[in-house]
Amino acid sequence: MIRRRRKSESEPTIALINVVFLMLIFFLVAGTIAPSLDKDLQLVRTADIEGTAPADALVLHPDGRMTNRGRDIGSAAAFVGSLPEEARADIRIIPDRDVPASTLVALGRELREAGAERVLIVTERGMP
Repeated sequence: MIRRRRKSESEPTIALINVVFLMLIFFLVAGTIAPSLDKDLQLVRTADIEGTAPADALVLHPDGRMTNRGRDIGSAAAFVGSLPEEARADIRIIPDRDVPASTLVALGRELREAGAERVLIVTERGMP
């Protein structure tokens, strides 16, 4: 009995190269078909905009101290009481990064009990 030698099956590298090449051509064509912006359009520059906290926001520091416009606030009720009636609808809290979550939740609860309709937490937006 003579054994036949098996031919080593070659990998279809040519087919793989063709598929990759076709994908490259597809993406090149799809990129050129997309409409471009008008040449005379100038986008808004935000590099020079000063990012400051809203004036009516309550700043919560890591040690539990609360300030508004640079002045210390004794309690949440005192802060809500100092606001005009229309400003009590939305109250913003700007917490420090190191404030414990339990302190932030307790402050939100106190503000709601003092008459705030909605309590909003102002955070830093990450880059997309």
